[in-house]
Amino acid sequence: MMKFATADADIRTALHAKRLRRAKSDPNTLVIDELGLAHAKSRIDVAVINGCIHGYEIKSAKDTLDRLATQIAIYLQTLQKLTIVAAPKHVGDIMTDAPEWCGVIAAEQGPRGGISFHVVRNTANNPEIDPVMMAHLLWRDEAIDLLNQIGYAPKELRRPRKQLYEMLCEAMTVRELTASIRNIMARRPTWRDRPAHA
Repeated sequence: MMKFATADADIRTALHAKRLRRAKSDPNTLVIDELGLAHAKSRIDVAVINGCIHGYEIKSAKDTLDRLATQIAIYLQTLQKLTIVAAPKHVGDIMTDAPEWCGVIAAEQGPRGGISFHVVRNTANNPEIDPVMMAHLLWRDEAIDLLNQIGYAPKELRRPRKQLYEMLCEAMTVRELTASIRNIMARRPTWRDRPAHA
């Protein structure tokens, strides 16, 4: 039987069905496709948000790795964990180019078209996370609401957006910030359908 090159959609569907089933059934976990990072400078294919923010980047047989270095530069600022799910032909280059804490999973298509996953390198915690960049996942009004709950005075909440994120990171641990991001995203009504928000 002829073997077709995997496409992103094939790997994503299999990833949701086989690797992320437990996360998707957990009411305290959000699984989000195409999550914008750093105010939409980049998108991660799938994000799993619970006790940490874990991104899954897909590189199918039809993809190149031309953008990977640029993507990783943003991912290492914004994601607490990163796993690259890739067609076997990309695995060697990814193992060489991606940071050691970055997990690697090979996505191999069988003769009948089904995709199986093999862990090549386990995912570890990102030691270079930038909490301020992680806070960019919040919209301005969400950051203001959070700071208001913490007890900041109204006049302080009129500062530029980046300063609001810095204030959040001074007031909260990374764990507290992650929990707040998950709770706020879970309450967004139709946010997946909305354009990139300021």
